[in-house]
Amino acid sequence: MAAAVAADGGAALAAWRALLGEDRVVTEAATLDRYAASTSAWSTRPLAVLRPRDTEEVAAVARIAGSERVPLYPISAGRNWGYGDACAYRDGHAIVDLSGMNRILEADATLAYVVIEPGVTQKQLSDYLREHDLPLWMDCTGAGPDTSLMGNILERGFGHSPYGNRFQSVAGMEVVLADGEVVHTGFGHFPASVNRRVYQYGVGPYVDGLFTQSNLGIVTSLGLWLMPKTAALNHFLCMVDEHADIGPVIDALRPLRLDGTLRSILHIGNDLRVISGGTTYPRELAGDTVPLADAVRRQLRAAAGVGAWTVSGALYGSSGQVALARRALRKALAATGARVQFLDERKLDLAAAAARLLGNSAPGRRLAAKVALGRSLFEMNRGIPNGRFLAGAYWRRRGGLPPGFPAGANPALDNCGMLWVSPVLPMRGADLLRVHALAEPIFRTHGFDLFVTFSMINERALGGVLTVAYDKEDAAEAARALVCYRQLFATMMEAGYIPYRVGLQSMAALDSGTDSYWRMVGRIKAALDPAGIIAPGRYAQNKEG
Repeated sequence: MAAAVAADGGAALAAWRALLGEDRVVTEAATLDRYAASTSAWSTRPLAVLRPRDTEEVAAVARIAGSERVPLYPISAGRNWGYGDACAYRDGHAIVDLSGMNRILEADATLAYVVIEPGVTQKQLSDYLREHDLPLWMDCTGAGPDTSLMGNILERGFGHSPYGNRFQSVAGMEVVLADGEVVHTGFGHFPASVNRRVYQYGVGPYVDGLFTQSNLGIVTSLGLWLMPKTAALNHFLCMVDEHADIGPVIDALRPLRLDGTLRSILHIGNDLRVISGGTTYPRELAGDTVPLADAVRRQLRAAAGVGAWTVSGALYGSSGQVALARRALRKALAATGARVQFLDERKLDLAAAAARLLGNSAPGRRLAAKVALGRSLFEMNRGIPNGRFLAGAYWRRRGGLPPGFPAGANPALDNCGMLWVSPVLPMRGADLLRVHALAEPIFRTHGFDLFVTFSMINERALGGVLTVAYDKEDAAEAARALVCYRQLFATMMEAGYIPYRVGLQSMAALDSGTDSYWRMVGRIKAALDPAGIIAPGRYAQNKEG
């Protein structure tokens, strides 16, 4: 099935302008350039950018697209860093920018949920909950305050808190299909339903998952469960000095994740992943050598006060529950030799006072930096997004961090280069070490530092993010980065560590052509969107011409 594309889209553009107005159908070259900017090696240029403001306009946009055979590519905020940013799968698609649909439609403090549109950002919802003094915390990611909640959820992304497996907290969607029909999932299609936001599945087939990582419809609102505030919150950091010792730590923590002692998503970062959160590539110190020499890496590790690996997580509950969890964590890690440190706000206040006394001395600066990191982690645990964790995207950028960072940070527009491979692996220390052993020589061969984070995304799985960070201003380095990425992606696939999410450049590689799963997806696509209008080529490969 191929999407039949109009020669120049002129008739569609005229119809969209009549619907939305001249100012919300943008074909200006500078704007199209911004939407074509990408952190990855995959960049496409759109026909136009459409900016609907409500579901009815989205439906009308889809009907015009179907009539004129112009493909649409919906985005929520266009900040899909490392996976395609705001780019469509092919040139000539009309970007449907839903960032103007940014209403919080409903908030229920009693049942702890909200209903949001695609343009609602992490900062917007966080501010709303605090301004309205609602006793709720949202889950947030480290992608920055201006990223869309829904965009990440529909990619099945994950955050930090006990609600960090975000799609599990979705209760009911509103979806526009390719022909403009509006569908409500779960119980939402029953007009009298009072239970649509408290039970996800409804009655009959559960279809919500079809609209994640797919091109089957355009989601225009969804219900999202939030976490009630807890009386106590501790953050913990576990330092692992030697690389091989991370395996036993994973195996020691797994039972605590399985039995619910550890409810939040734990993040396990290697030394460079942690260091890159506070600095960019040290060109003078390293002599512009990539990957970093072992001596330089040890020097950076010592300056940051980190080991080969750092485990980071939070404990939530009553003061008694948190105390029991701390005790269980210490006991589980006792035999591993890992060093665990617990942070609460009192400790951070004391450390901040000590840093002020030490002033601008080297110890004072180090302590102040650690306090700033601790406060950022506490904010994240409470659902207050912080852009400082975007610093890693700027590792190889010639200009380093932009002025005023993290305010307004946009890695795509700031010319950062990064490609992500995101394998899922069983929560076993041996698997983590195997994935690292497979990846490390590939990075070294192609001249890149290996940045890696593994996150306990549920009770049994680790979600990995392996980052190829490169200098986009160096054409040879950019070319090597793509070769490195492709070899890394193929290696993980062959080893059985299939990614939970892929960038535009790898979507075609998911379908071998003989897989009955993708044939089934293709049949669903053909039924819902026979002309291939919505995001042709995205995950479901409907063989656009």
